[in-house]
Amino acid sequence: EVQLQASGGGTVKPGGSLRLSCVASGFTSGPYDMSWVRQAPGKEPEWVSRISSGGGTTDSADSVKGRFTISRDNAKNTLYLQMNSVKPEDTAVYYCTKGWDGLGPRGQGTLVTVSS
Repeated sequence: EVQLQASGGGTVKPGGSLRLSCVASGFTSGPYDMSWVRQAPGKEPEWVSRISSGGGTTDSADSVKGRFTISRDNAKNTLYLQMNSVKPEDTAVYYCTKGWDGLGPRGQGTLVTVSS
């Protein structure tokens, strides 16, 4: 059974930083391309960032480009999202998913609240 467990969320002030982690387990092979997706209250899910299986290629949504950085440690089966210069509109539950398109099954998310 594939499990994706995100952590590292919390409350942060505008302009602050936060680092999210996602531990993946249960994959029968891999590594795989991975993505971060977020969902704000009352809104549709939004793709945030993605990284290739080897970590050599990354891409981010325009809304977070230059502020968020995706990375991974395949030896630890862990995906990261470094969030800098956060804004109130970054408030959401953040999930990691398998795949380049961010449409794969989501595991347990982690809540990020940006508030002064």
